[in-house]
Order: sequence, then structure tokens, then C-alpha cells
Amino acid sequence: MIEVRSEVAIDRPADEVFAVLADAENNPSWQGGMERCEWVTEPPIREGSVYEQEARMMGKPITSTFEVIDLEPGRSITIRTIESTFPIEVTRSVEPRGDDSCVARAYVTGDPSGVFKLAAPVLRKMVERSVRADYRRLRRHLEGSGPTVR
Repeated sequence: MIEVRSEVAIDRPADEVFAVLADAENNPSWQGGMERCEWVTEPPIREGSVYEQEARMMGKPITSTFEVIDLEPGRSITIRTIESTFPIEVTRSVEPRGDDSCVARAYVTGDPSGVFKLAAPVLRKMVERSVRADYRRLRRHLEGSGPTVR
């Protein structure tokens, strides 16, 4: 079992940051290794919404289907894989810090299987580095160019 936490301060309003975090189709713009994300279910995003993604980790392709299992609009979203070679659950949240800034947080848990289970100790470190880099990339993306919201 792996468990990773990360957070980053972002000089953008919390609602704008959350809009980017909650919409999976934005993931390739700020998550390393992410090749494609698209919603399977129709909008609006809600508990039970499903999306598919294609990514690469450790040189291996990972195709996953995620379901939104908890949603507090404007505040937090929790997603869980329902089909994947690397099962994980991710909570993304924002906490306002005044009108124009917030803290974005990630909490990731996973239970690797197959080839990933053999590499679990190394994998935890890799996931931790990846999540931290993703949230730094998110900050640069949002502070540098403004939100890219679908």
C-alpha cells in the first residue's frame, strides 16, 4: 500500500483552481505522463461521473477508468480507479487563502498489483515525486497563464 500527500500554494482564486482540478480533461495540461483524459459520462461532474485516461509510468502504459466517489463542489473531489493495472484513490482539494490565493492538496493511496507490486517501495517514492512535480506544474500553469478551464 502506498500513501502520498502533497500541497502547493497557488496565487489564483480557489474556485478557479478547483475547476481545473475537478475536470479530468484538464489533467494532460498539468500532470506528467498523462496522454489523454476524457469523460465517459455527460456533464455536469457529480458523484458517479466516470472518465478514462491513458498515461505512462515507469515506461509502461497505464489505461485507467476512474469514478468520482465524493464531490464537494468548489472544495474537494475524490476519484477511484474502477479499472486499472494500478488501483488508486485520489482526493484533490483546495483551501482558500484570501480572495486571490489558495492551497491545493492531493492525497493519494494505492495498492499496486502485478509488476507494480514487486516495485512497491520504489514506486511509492516515484509517486510522491510525481505528485509533487504535478502540483508544482499546476501552480506554474495557473499562475503563468491563468486557468485553462473547459
